[in-house]
Amino acid sequence: MANFDQAEGLRRMLEGPKPRVLTFLSALHENEKSGMLINLGVSLARQGQQVLMVDARSSQNSIGAWLNANADQTLLDVARQQRTMQDAIKIISSGFSITMLSKYATASTSLPAENFRRLSRVFDVAVNRSDVVIVDSEIDLNDAFPLASLDESEIVMQVSANPTTIKTAYGLIKRVNNRIGRRSYGILVSGSTEKEARLIYTNMAQAASRYLAVPLHFVGYVPEDDHMKKAAYLGRSVIDAFPLAGASLAFSRLAEHFSLAARSTFGLQKIPNLGVRLEI
Repeated sequence: MANFDQAEGLRRMLEGPKPRVLTFLSALHENEKSGMLINLGVSLARQGQQVLMVDARSSQNSIGAWLNANADQTLLDVARQQRTMQDAIKIISSGFSITMLSKYATASTSLPAENFRRLSRVFDVAVNRSDVVIVDSEIDLNDAFPLASLDESEIVMQVSANPTTIKTAYGLIKRVNNRIGRRSYGILVSGSTEKEARLIYTNMAQAASRYLAVPLHFVGYVPEDDHMKKAAYLGRSVIDAFPLAGASLAFSRLAEHFSLAARSTFGLQKIPNLGVRLEI
């Protein structure tokens, strides 16, 4: 039987600030997205946040695979009362944990309605045990997220200076916008300088405003840095292995601003502009 206390979860929602849920989509390769998310999660935990990483993709290169999450102990198993919440959430280090939504990426879309509702409730309980929740997600053929509640989360799009990724990212924004309507999206640029990142953001924001009437906001950037690859080879986060590297400083800045947002009543659009297997 699942041993989570729904009443406790409700009390936590009423007692304190609502946890910050960040749903990340990416136009980059899976491993680039996973590396960015894990380094961001570690940086947030280093700044005192209780961080829950949620793998909603269940692929060979998603964050669950990178962090050795048990695919047989997922939030869906909790919803089916086959596992406890403690089973499903793997603690990596102090303030940093990982869970998987389901064993297979398409599982939630084929669930009976009652099981889907239970999974949504279990996800809400897991979320309310954390300060910041980072969701490694994607949209399906119907342009939907694995959980309907992610429509209300803060959606961040990861792009690079490559024109193909910019076009792909714009297409993803258009697809989500066509389904859920007008809302804001964050833009995070990887592998670029600050000048390049701001130019990419400006061009995307102008196009989104003109053709979709959709507002974008600049989240920040992570520079191209070989230290990230070296850290991944060592099975460590870049901020742990090379704390003075350019990427480490960028993740620290990102984490600082996400932490400020998590402690405030403002949404991600109010954040000021910003510039593997882990042993943490």
